[in-house]
Amino acid sequence: MAIVPRLDLRPTQSLAMTPQLRQAIKLLQCSNLEASALVAEELERNPLLERAEDADPDIALGGVDAPPEELPDAPPSGSGEGEADLTRLLESDAPPGGETLALDVSEADLYDEVSEGGDSARWSEAGSGRGAAEGDEGESAEARLASRPSLREQLAQQLRLAFADSPRRLIGAHLIAALDEAGRLATPVAEIARQLGVAEAEVEEVRQRMMRFEPVGLFATSLRECLAVQLAERNRLDPAMEALLDHLELLARRDIARLLEICGVSREDLTDMIAELRTLDPKPGAGFEDGPASPVIPDLLVTPRREGGFRVELNPETLPRVVVNRGLYRHAQARSGREGRAFLAEHFQNASWLVRALEQRASTILRVAEAIVAAQEGFLRHGISHLRPLTLKDIAGPLELHESTVSRVTTNKFMATPRGTFELKFFFTTALGGGNGETHSAEAVRHRIRALIEAEPPDRVLSDDELAALLRREGITIARRTVAKYRESWGIPGSLQRKREKATLRV
Repeated sequence: MAIVPRLDLRPTQSLAMTPQLRQAIKLLQCSNLEASALVAEELERNPLLERAEDADPDIALGGVDAPPEELPDAPPSGSGEGEADLTRLLESDAPPGGETLALDVSEADLYDEVSEGGDSARWSEAGSGRGAAEGDEGESAEARLASRPSLREQLAQQLRLAFADSPRRLIGAHLIAALDEAGRLATPVAEIARQLGVAEAEVEEVRQRMMRFEPVGLFATSLRECLAVQLAERNRLDPAMEALLDHLELLARRDIARLLEICGVSREDLTDMIAELRTLDPKPGAGFEDGPASPVIPDLLVTPRREGGFRVELNPETLPRVVVNRGLYRHAQARSGREGRAFLAEHFQNASWLVRALEQRASTILRVAEAIVAAQEGFLRHGISHLRPLTLKDIAGPLELHESTVSRVTTNKFMATPRGTFELKFFFTTALGGGNGETHSAEAVRHRIRALIEAEPPDRVLSDDELAALLRREGITIARRTVAKYRESWGIPGSLQRKREKATLRV
């Protein structure tokens, strides 16, 4: 059997990712501030784009039409003649071909060289963070200092490692935001608990654990507590040292005789204790130069309606809005040559696409946010324990969107609500099944497990199996291993250790 070459035709289907489609996907994933930065770069490159607030309503319109059919086919993007033609047109009132005044700068100084792929590809590169500094041999000293994580960034990293559950991470984030320049807690624990709709004991439990974060002593409410936790970390907080901390005002007055009497130690021991106090840091947050916390700028605003429910709107302060200056386009087109008209057509097409992409982005983000608010209305009204189980599919299905689109919309976007500002991904929680087909939020179940343990009598400590049985009687299908995992996430010991601790307390 001979092997010979031959030609076959086979129809196939494939999805082509055009540069504009890639840019639309990137825009959807950006926050409002990031999208505004990308739009600002495009405004500098495209003379046919204007900010909506600066536009003349007579010549700049948000709706755009296709370029006239009489336009010749555009030459390859980056035509130097087209840029030069538009440069001369914008710098002079004389018609093309007429006598013009010489400019005192070169065309290369007026326009950047256009790469292959046109303005769209160049805008995509700018959005992906590639700049002229990419090829530099090394970062400057200022860049290296700017790249060092701030105190709050370091604390956020420790928070993610210390707590696996969303509620305690949320509480920890509020505690980090409430730090003052010295590292003390500027907002009372009771106020933070009220804002989050949780028990004050839960906030206090998270705060106690976070006081052991590096640097030790942060999140304290007083100088005494700040010093005490640092001494406890060194295993040096004995009764004599506690007495000294309780009377720091006597130390400030140098009333040594009174301190000797209160602490019950010798003068030599008191001298050593005072020397050890001087090795501690009374302001553990002051050694970092990150200043006050930068506030999160929300992309969406949620406010309650008088008639019930919640209103969702895009933040107008950060929403990027541009229009196409059709007046300038028509004026320049009528006075340009062939190359200039092709150059204008390319910029008109890019500007038209950007306007439509921003409108589509705003519409998609608003639809997804409204669906999330409708699903989590219980949380907005009553607090963390009322978070409903929610998945990307739950939002994507009714809106007829792909789950990947919802994922991009909820990335890097923040929503300001009556309960605080949250990232959109915070509202998605896992679900546990129920005996009657109903689902329960994993976070609500975790809170229920803690409540059952706190309510157990000293002589009747509940095991993980008994806790699972109680939850199943309440209609929550849960395994013993899951109960143990949730119990450990609260830092609650097992039933045997709890029984020993309660027996000791009774004695």
